[in-house]
Amino acid sequence: MGAMGLMPLNALARPAEHRIKDIVDIENVRSNQLVGYGLVVGLAGTGDRTRNTPFTEESIQAMLERMGVNVRGAQLKTQNVAAVSITATMPPFARSGSTIDVNVAALGDATSLQGGMLIASSLRALDGQVYAVAQGPVAVSGFKVQGAAASVSRGVATSARIAGGAIVEREVPYALRSAQTLKLALKNPDFTTANMIAAAINTRFTGTASVLDPGTVEIGPGAGFQGSVVDLMAMVENLPVTVDQPARVVVNEASGTVVMGADVRISPVAIAQGGLTISVTETPMVSQPGPFSNGQTTTVPRTSIGIDDGSGRSLGMLGGETSLSSLVAGLNALGVSPRDLITILQSIKSAGALQADIEVQ
Repeated sequence: MGAMGLMPLNALARPAEHRIKDIVDIENVRSNQLVGYGLVVGLAGTGDRTRNTPFTEESIQAMLERMGVNVRGAQLKTQNVAAVSITATMPPFARSGSTIDVNVAALGDATSLQGGMLIASSLRALDGQVYAVAQGPVAVSGFKVQGAAASVSRGVATSARIAGGAIVEREVPYALRSAQTLKLALKNPDFTTANMIAAAINTRFTGTASVLDPGTVEIGPGAGFQGSVVDLMAMVENLPVTVDQPARVVVNEASGTVVMGADVRISPVAIAQGGLTISVTETPMVSQPGPFSNGQTTTVPRTSIGIDDGSGRSLGMLGGETSLSSLVAGLNALGVSPRDLITILQSIKSAGALQADIEVQ
């Protein structure tokens, strides 16, 4: 591994083939997000303080009233209950009675959900309809231990998960069998890739696929296939296709990460990289007074200053090659850090020598 965290990737020299099912989404076949509100009980004094979170107290009163217990007007001081938000993703074709995972997160000032139990809560979609009901013991991956003078924590103790904690009550209707055509939406729209998908399908079943735009390929039974559109999709989703993408460099300045696509090219260019670095180190020294003297112990500062003006670096040639491995080898030869590399790539782009788009995250 070089100083920049880049290595030659010879495998990228030849395009890889992917199955059609891995690079497209099917029209109307998607997940649905659900959200709900509920109470987690059974906490060991780590729940919400009802004086600070009035919505928790109101929720406890409403729950008890539904069970025939009237506590209106009483002052609740329990800290074993926490109000939580519940989220889940219902996959496509989920049927009534099937289970899905749910995520639980504290809404109030609870310090931990460890050991809690979620009371039955409804999960709704944006249309306001109830699609699932969640209940069960929560599993917390983090913890927090606190003493009088120190504390230890790992992860987030106020977020939890219930595996298979929700039961689907309402189904989302899908009418794929009666559809005459299906649209395949490319996850990364591209003219060349869309054309290759249509060509691969038409090679197998003539006249069944057509390109509508860079992000959409439409398929339907034609002269080369007799059957429903669902049967056609089952036959073609495993066909291999070579994916083509535009040259792009993705830069994350926060983490210093640089990712380059296989088609990134740099025209011949000379680069000089260096900078002035000044380091200041303080090493205090203790000065003791002489014996039987009236002096006092003092601290004497000692300062060390180092300067690196980068005088040992010189111009380097980069570019002119046709493969990503050669480009990476040239960048590694410069011996720069990832954050310096980000600045260099942006400067090369400004000079017109980087034949790729730069996406800064």
